[in-house]
Amino acid sequence: MNTNQAHFNAEVGAASEFGRPLMVSTLTLAIAIGQSVIDTTQNAFANLGLDEVRLTAPVYAGDTLWSESLVLEKRESKSRPQAGIVTIRTRTLNQHGGEVLSFVRTFYIHRRGADAARSLFPTAKEPLSRRGTADS
Repeated sequence: MNTNQAHFNAEVGAASEFGRPLMVSTLTLAIAIGQSVIDTTQNAFANLGLDEVRLTAPVYAGDTLWSESLVLEKRESKSRPQAGIVTIRTRTLNQHGGEVLSFVRTFYIHRRGADAARSLFPTAKEPLSRRGTADS
């Protein structure tokens, strides 16, 4: 837990050059990684590294954040034939379109057709319906 007063003390934040408390930078990084999962690492099984992490602008409580990623490199794993290694660059933007964070992440991902990639999520026995809800 980050106990630096700049992150949760309104008086300290107001007296700082930023004029208000800052969001903890590792929380911003965690949000950005979480936002990128559906597009990049849904079928990944291990993160291999984070590089070039840059905190490019302050983030405050109430900011709206979104992240986008670009594939920089992909290759087959030499040691794991059912896996590939992917490297991406992700940047996170605030509600003004300004970049607040960027980083490079490398991870193992299951290759198409790999046995481990087939049953990551259970298949529903029946489709979702409104039956049994207030709207039915």
